[in-house]
Amino acid sequence: MLSDTFQRLNDYLQSQVIGQPQLVKQLLIALLADGHILVQGPPGLAKTRAVKMLADCIEGDFHRIQFTPDLLPADLTGTDIFRPETGEFTFQPGPIFNSLVLADEINRAPAKVQAAMLEAMAEKQITAGRKTYPLPELFLVMATQNPIEQEGTYPLPEAQLDRFLLQLNVEYPDADSELEILRLNRGEAQGLEKQEPVHLKQENIFEARQAVLGIHMAEDVEKYIIRLIMATRDPHRYSDKLAAWLQMGVSPRATLALDRCARAHAWLAGRDFVTPDDVQAMAYPVLRHRLLLSYEAQAEGIAADSVVKHLIEQVASV
Repeated sequence: MLSDTFQRLNDYLQSQVIGQPQLVKQLLIALLADGHILVQGPPGLAKTRAVKMLADCIEGDFHRIQFTPDLLPADLTGTDIFRPETGEFTFQPGPIFNSLVLADEINRAPAKVQAAMLEAMAEKQITAGRKTYPLPELFLVMATQNPIEQEGTYPLPEAQLDRFLLQLNVEYPDADSELEILRLNRGEAQGLEKQEPVHLKQENIFEARQAVLGIHMAEDVEKYIIRLIMATRDPHRYSDKLAAWLQMGVSPRATLALDRCARAHAWLAGRDFVTPDDVQAMAYPVLRHRLLLSYEAQAEGIAADSVVKHLIEQVASV
């Protein structure tokens, strides 16, 4: 069964990306829900390795792009190159023309590059000169941000943040995981036999996406999603704290993302129906980057996750 293949894929990635189970799980959910993922965390926490390992298992190309303040849109999208032998200009595709793209430190890129990235993520196409070129049908961006170093960075605009299906905050692994990482790295350096990766064809991914869309979601669960979304737009009805913390609610894109991700979460768990627990589990990565917190919340040091937690507590699931 297809779900069994994805379970084997999950197990393989967990064995290769140690101590980051949520990163692996959310990557698979983003793949199943046809969306992009923004990962925030200190350097060296296997963010690049996770995407590389996933790319090894999937029929498709992978490319890592290091974003810097002097990056140009053409460095991302490609450009027209003059061919003297033919006397014509031909388009040379850039690194964005890959199925899996790691956008490392995406917040270091200037506005024009962010605009090109936004078009790629939103429309699955890029524009170079007067022509528009479609991106691969299977197209997933995992972007990273370093929350510690702020020098030379540009805050991502809300429009681009909203295009990310999920945002995941990656933490340091525990002591046992750190020991496993040490042993795994030593074994790889010694050239010891590696575990055979799971191979997944693109048609399998598209088939799995259709299976996820076919998961049963009861009307009560649908209405629960709507209540959560509406509570961010009209927080006064639910809690004075929520009203004080939120400056603006989330867009309908968050509704669609929560629906798709809750379905993918249930499918990965081996169920053919969605529960309120699936919705609550996915509310954090779906909403945390979409909520616009008030100055009062920022002054009090209130994190987006605390707001999502309070939101779930205030909104009845039935």
